[in-house]
Amino acid sequence: MTIITDERCTEYHQGGHPEKPLRISGSVNRLKTQTGLDLAWDAPLEVANETLLRAHTIGHVEGVRYPGRQFDSDTPAHDGIYYHALRGVGGAVNAMQRAMAGENAFSLLRPPGHHATKDQAMGFCYFNSLAISILEAQARGAKRVAVFDFDVHHGNGTEDILLNRPDCIFVSVHQSPCYPGTGMKHAGRNCFNYPVRPYTQREPYREALTEGLDQVFKFKPDLIAVSAGFDAYAKDPISHETLEPEDFHWIGSELRGTGIPFYSVLEGGYSDDLPVLIEAYLTGIAGK
Repeated sequence: MTIITDERCTEYHQGGHPEKPLRISGSVNRLKTQTGLDLAWDAPLEVANETLLRAHTIGHVEGVRYPGRQFDSDTPAHDGIYYHALRGVGGAVNAMQRAMAGENAFSLLRPPGHHATKDQAMGFCYFNSLAISILEAQARGAKRVAVFDFDVHHGNGTEDILLNRPDCIFVSVHQSPCYPGTGMKHAGRNCFNYPVRPYTQREPYREALTEGLDQVFKFKPDLIAVSAGFDAYAKDPISHETLEPEDFHWIGSELRGTGIPFYSVLEGGYSDDLPVLIEAYLTGIAGK
């Protein structure tokens, strides 16, 4: 399994903001010191403007490149954020290429991406790395592709970009009510949403995850892209759910059991325990 990261993604931060550099540096440190997983390491790929424009308008791309002010109260215009977000896309594309070649890969970078719509940065997200990688996969010959998003927040940006596109589906299991207030029902012909109430206990939460995964498997994709958010964890500071490390291990194991190529991109997860949760998920993927 390959972990794709770049230490430059820890170079920006706004004091008090939950999307902080330690999410990556702490996770990298834990994965490099653990002994149960056989991991290789790689860097994000260079990404052309053409690739970004598969998912975003040119106005949005230029707005992230030259921001005049913060995008919203949660999404600051950090110095160099265009390049950090671009590396996030490069990590997702690298992971996608590896999955299409039969390898497991996890893109461990920030900022996250699944709230970024075609033309709007929001919710800590600037470019929608996962949606871009899915559209790039289709351009490279993937016939049927599926997104499985288990972040506690609905991936409204991914839904916006992929809505009614042929030969792909988007499946999200998320808390509702919760930011950004979307995803309360299925949308269009290809977007399937499974909202769960705050403080849902682990067993019924797993039932919702199973229902979402069953929707993915019924589609019979030849590639699955996973928006891996770890903020449904019981101790996450910005959500109200109950999952534990073994639940993320279970998700990884369920994905492994399909035999369908897949790759994962880090989205949310703001607890100091994020490194433990990522390791549990990767251990499940490894079948251990």
